[in-house]
Formats: sequence, structure tokens, C-alpha cells
Amino acid sequence: MKKKLIAVLLTGAMVCSAAMPVFAADKKWTIATDTVFKPFEYTDENGDFVGIDVDIVAAIAEDQGFEYELKSLGWDASIAACQAGQADGMIAGASITDERKESGWMFSEGYYNATQSMTVKGDSDITGFADLDGKTVGVKTGTQGATYAESLQEENGFEITYFEDSPTMYQAVLGGQVVACFEDTPIMASSIKDGGLDLKIVEGTENEGSPYGFAVFTEDSQELLDMFNEGLKNIKENGKYDEIIATYLGDAAADSTEETEETEEETDAEAAEDTEAEAE
Repeated sequence: MKKKLIAVLLTGAMVCSAAMPVFAADKKWTIATDTVFKPFEYTDENGDFVGIDVDIVAAIAEDQGFEYELKSLGWDASIAACQAGQADGMIAGASITDERKESGWMFSEGYYNATQSMTVKGDSDITGFADLDGKTVGVKTGTQGATYAESLQEENGFEITYFEDSPTMYQAVLGGQVVACFEDTPIMASSIKDGGLDLKIVEGTENEGSPYGFAVFTEDSQELLDMFNEGLKNIKENGKYDEIIATYLGDAAADSTEETEETEEETDAEAAEDTEAEAE
């Protein structure tokens, strides 16, 4: 009788075990990021790795209760690590675009909306894209800044030189190897201010921008992506997100991010209404 009872219990336990979903509760996720993308990820004066992206990941991990290791690899290396399965996800100020989605990127909800602009040397007489004819500008490989410059190249007759990181690109502008560079507006503004660089963002050169997203490249990381989205929602609701943005960009930036999100929601609602009207 005892043997039969034990057998029944064991069988029941196996059935329950098979029916229960398997979660990666004990998994330590590897998240890749850039190295010099201030104020989103950079090394401070104490040698600590800090920034908006760094703090957002930490806040979301705490909210969702998962462990992770943040690896500072650089832009291209972060993408390669994720594609090779050496990292589970990537956060590095990556703009959410259809082109990237089509090439295999899987994005979270947007966590920051950024425009791209043109920057020149402080004493430059370049005031717009028309002044670039016959000259050479710098961009960082594989970024939205590069895409923006490429979209303007034919019409304005300039050449493009590609760089692997932002500091090298900025030094090329200062040294005269290129007359201007294109990159995300908040990154350039922060670098110019904090680095005391003799550069200036050319007024009126910004585009409409697009949101940054956390990215994964395989379905194996879907759980991490889901946790990021849920955690992002929670830290926005409890005020932690605004606190992080204000720490690096000021209270006004946190307010403008809120306004951008509201505008996006209104646009989505209007689009839905238009779709319904067309259907009717």
C-alpha cells in the first residue's frame, strides 16, 4: 500500500512539474552596452560606469527581481555579442527603427526620445546643410546620426567619414579633419558642456527624432524583454524614471519626456480614430 501511495505521489509530482511553466529565475542575464555615450553610459571621475541607461537597467532589475551583468563593450561589439549569443540584450541609446526591426532587432517600448543634429567647431561659419557642399562630415558607424547624414548627403554634396566612437569623431571636428559631425542631440550637448569642447550644435539642424529602446536579438531573450517592458512601466509610474532623467539632464528634460510620451499617445489615438473612420 505504501509503495502504491509513493508511486502515485511521485507520478502526481511529475505531472505537476511538467505542467508548471519554467522561468529563468536563477539566470544571470548579460546586458551589453556602449562605453562612451554620455549621458546614457560613460565612466565618471571615480572610474565608475554610470549614466541614464545604466540607472534604468538597475532600477528595472530591482523592480523585476532579476540579476544581470552589464558589459561595457562599445556599439559595434555590443551588437555582435548579442548576435553571437554572448550577450542576452543591449542598451546603448539604440533608436527604434523599422530597418533595424527588419534585420532582426527586437525592441522594448521606447524609454527616451532623441533627435539627431549637426555640430561644428565653435568658430565655424557653417550655418546649415547648404554650407557643406564639397566638404567632409563625420558620423559614428551604424548610428541614427549616420543615417541622418546619409539622407542629406546627395542633396547637399558632402562626403562622409565614419568613426567607431564619439570622442574620436569630436576630435576630428576640432582638428579640422571633418567640418562637422552628426549625432544624437542630447549626447552632443552633454559632451560639449561637460568636456568643455569648442563645439556648437547648429540651430535648426535637428530631425524629428525617434525613441531609444532596449534590444534583444533572439527569442531566447524574450523573457528579459518582457521584464524590461514591465519594469519600465512600473518605474515610470512610481517616479523613479523621472528621477533618473532629471539626475543627468535636469528637471526640464524629465518634463519634456513626459510631454513627448503624451504626444505619442495622442498621435496613436488619432491614428486609431482615422483607421476606424476609414473602416466605416
